[in-house]
Amino acid sequence: MSGGFELTLDLLAQKAADCRRCPLADSRRTVVFGEGDPRSPLLFVGEGPGEVEDETGRPFVGPAGQLLTQILASVGLSREGVYIANMVKCRPPGNRVPTRQEVEACWDWLAAQIALIRPRVIVTLGNTPTQWFLGGSEGITQVRGTFHRWKGGIEVFPMYHPSYLLRNASKAKGSPKYQTWLDIKTVKERISLLCPTPRA
Repeated sequence: MSGGFELTLDLLAQKAADCRRCPLADSRRTVVFGEGDPRSPLLFVGEGPGEVEDETGRPFVGPAGQLLTQILASVGLSREGVYIANMVKCRPPGNRVPTRQEVEACWDWLAAQIALIRPRVIVTLGNTPTQWFLGGSEGITQVRGTFHRWKGGIEVFPMYHPSYLLRNASKAKGSPKYQTWLDIKTVKERISLLCPTPRA
């Protein structure tokens, strides 16, 4: 960039910490920017921070986040080895679904994260990020488990949100948890194919 200035995720996080682009800024405790390996080919995008995330400033560290960590570990992936973010960086009151206006106001932050990380696959967790990235209104049950081409050759792969799995605990064949186990295996296989060796 001109003048020798290079935007990094750390600098971006500092800028986002002061964001007041939407009313969520009025009720938040912390801006939950994102965390993980900035060079990971795999980016997970959820909906928005919950109460624990709002308190800690870290994404997916509550019960749903603990389940996500287990899902990753089931195929040999770690939280530290991927990057995790949300559509909105501030907690919606009562953990409600963020509005379209809130997502639009926050999009520049996530778009910049994507540009800096340059993931090969974006895993969208639940309806909100899935419908945003795919530009449709289909529910997660219709589109989960399939790859979709996105901008710049990035592939989007929708999966159930871990919070949905907490409400649907069955592991029976065909259940959401069973499907998620198949989905994360598919993601791992795809990343292994796209990136047979670690990035330099």
